[in-house]
Amino acid sequence: MSIIQAVIIAIVEGITEFLPVSSTGHMIIASSMMGISDSDFTKIFEIAVQLGAILSVVVLYWKKFFDFGKWQFYAKLFIAVVPALLLGFLFSDAIDELLESPTTVAVALLAGGIILLYIDRLFKTHVIADDKDISYGKAFIIGIWQCVAMIPGVSRSASSIIGGMQQKLTRTLAAEFSFYLAVPTMMAATVYKLFLKDYPAAGGNIKGYEIVFSNSYNTTAFIVGNIVAFIVAVLAIKFFIGYLQKHGFKLFGIYRIIVGVILLVMIYAGYLK
Repeated sequence: MSIIQAVIIAIVEGITEFLPVSSTGHMIIASSMMGISDSDFTKIFEIAVQLGAILSVVVLYWKKFFDFGKWQFYAKLFIAVVPALLLGFLFSDAIDELLESPTTVAVALLAGGIILLYIDRLFKTHVIADDKDISYGKAFIIGIWQCVAMIPGVSRSASSIIGGMQQKLTRTLAAEFSFYLAVPTMMAATVYKLFLKDYPAAGGNIKGYEIVFSNSYNTTAFIVGNIVAFIVAVLAIKFFIGYLQKHGFKLFGIYRIIVGVILLVMIYAGYLK
């Protein structure tokens, strides 16, 4: 992976992480189209570059994250992230195999797009407009919905937003709670990839951070990628909230369907493997 390729992947991550279109799916597609080798560093980078996107949420919503007097906010995030932590730990290897499949991404994009077209009709009652009114039970159920996004192409943002609306949150609050939930979820995934997962190497296993910092080239790509992802994600979040309040999810559903169909055609034609 070159520095330019790392920047492109980071831009894709920053734009798509908080939109209901699947950042992981788009990064897999971008990597495949650029012919990036399926190395350990590439696998780590596509997860660890989310660190920059995480920081964008913390910066934009810093009053929420640093109001230590409201411990209930942290408790709800903890309860909501538990399902993803458990399933991620139990099925890490199976998830890694799915991450290598553009076909899985294409089908998931297509199916998710159809759901987004009708989400406003499916969940018409929105009575919860403040995160203080989200019960612990509702937070847990939203966390279960988020686990669907372990299938590449589904979108963590889309699944948790759908879960929020199913639990009667307004569109805006469902999106914002999805942003909040991204912080512990993505942080856990990044920590696992960097510090806990073993990668086979000559002479034994090594950790992800050793691969990232094994040479100046990998380190530069990692740092630059996260800076780019942070800047782009800040802009994407501001756009998404403003757009969502006025127009809803239909455009994102149409986009997912178009991309899913194009990908299936490209895979069938042999342009993507």
